[in-house]
Amino acid sequence: MEKYRRRDGLFLAEGGKVVGELLRSGRPAEAILVSEDRAGRREEILADVPAGMPIFRLTDGEWTTLSQDPSPEGVMAVAAVPPPVDLAGRLATETGPLLLLHQVNNPNNLGALLRTAHWFGFRTVLVSEGSCEATNPKVIRTSMGSLFHLTVIGDLDFDSILAEIRGRFRVVGSEVREGVAPHSCGPATALLMGSESHGLPEELLAQTDERWRIPGAGGAESLSLPQAAAILMYECVRKTGC
Repeated sequence: MEKYRRRDGLFLAEGGKVVGELLRSGRPAEAILVSEDRAGRREEILADVPAGMPIFRLTDGEWTTLSQDPSPEGVMAVAAVPPPVDLAGRLATETGPLLLLHQVNNPNNLGALLRTAHWFGFRTVLVSEGSCEATNPKVIRTSMGSLFHLTVIGDLDFDSILAEIRGRFRVVGSEVREGVAPHSCGPATALLMGSESHGLPEELLAQTDERWRIPGAGGAESLSLPQAAAILMYECVRKTGC
């Protein structure tokens, strides 16, 4: 539960790919947990565990208590919650692009967005208050470990920080009703997206420098948030003429 993750400063990262990405990222981990009946299948991951990190083998009953995976792979890590990141300091050194996510409270959507951001070379993701927590187990699992390669700053009040961001970045807002087609842009761009259900409120769109709308030829009401985000991020980093 979120309150225990906040209290203890620890969270669980489950799955072979996820644990492997955690270890490769250099993020701090406290221990590796392995299911007794699957320990032999995870030797390739255990070989990458730093010397001195404890490895605990759990019984089936103990594993069932902790696992949230319907088809568990039998390996998870106890990872440390990253320390708070100073937003002003990060903005002063980040060259972009940025991804800004407003009230994305579906953990599978948030995880998919983090995975896509990592693929397209985004390094910093800002997440508003009212969004799902980045260390939610479903977010971690859906991101497939990409979370560990990003700087994610959460629980932000976008109304108060957009002016600061616009001082260094061109803010582009996603809009389903009006706007120009997505296009390539410079790295100093902040891509702002809202929840799948509600999109972006007008008060935030009013603070953007440009609105992007994805043109469509079919009769579907809309794209899913991860689909739309992938298109926008691709166009954002695409080089003109490629």
